[in-house]
Amino acid sequence: MVLSGSFMVHFGSVGSSFALWTLIVCLSSAVWTSSEGQPRVVGSLQPIVAFLGNDVILPCRLQPSLNLEGLTVEWSKPDLKPDPSDRLSRVDYVHLYRDRREDTDMKLQSYVGRTELSKDGLKSGDISLKILNVTLEDGGRYRCFIPKLKGPVKESVVTLVVEPNSVQTTTETPPDDRDLQTPDPNNETNVRAGRSHLGTLIVVVVCVLLVLGGGVGGYLLKHKKQQKVLEYDVA
Repeated sequence: MVLSGSFMVHFGSVGSSFALWTLIVCLSSAVWTSSEGQPRVVGSLQPIVAFLGNDVILPCRLQPSLNLEGLTVEWSKPDLKPDPSDRLSRVDYVHLYRDRREDTDMKLQSYVGRTELSKDGLKSGDISLKILNVTLEDGGRYRCFIPKLKGPVKESVVTLVVEPNSVQTTTETPPDDRDLQTPDPNNETNVRAGRSHLGTLIVVVVCVLLVLGGGVGGYLLKHKKQQKVLEYDVA
């Protein structure tokens, strides 16, 4: 009888621990599920091809869309590195937008007067960068970054390929939406939000049921143990 009582106490403790860990895991899952509907930065999966001397737009935007006029937007070339022999050296920006205007104090000299962000686009989460009079040196990877964005993905990388000697006159038209990393936000925002809320609700309901089940199981085990102890004392 003593061995049985010890077993019941141990099993009851295991049941309580299981309920606690179930609650922790479920709460973590709920937080992760709710983050799926948060805004994220997306760019083009395909390289953007421009012709020498033309203008080009590097697509980058927020999905779902939000007004970004009050946030800082950084466009840079991630492959540029500061001079390792100079501790005070820094890598300047291709385009830096902050305090609701372009900040040219930290702009790469080769891009001065050649980059633009659409103010109307910023209102709808579009931070695509327009580069005027493309040169061969402009080719490479570009990083669009929103440092204070409250979301899981704050940046994206877009690759620009510059082709020389072309009869083309412009490459301003952005690539088709299918080339972006996620679907059009106008079509997907409501679906994404609905799925996020439904997923969170399901996780919460399952958590409650598991915790209640663990609690009831622990109570029944404890009650049964007490009955065994009473029977042992009477005997």
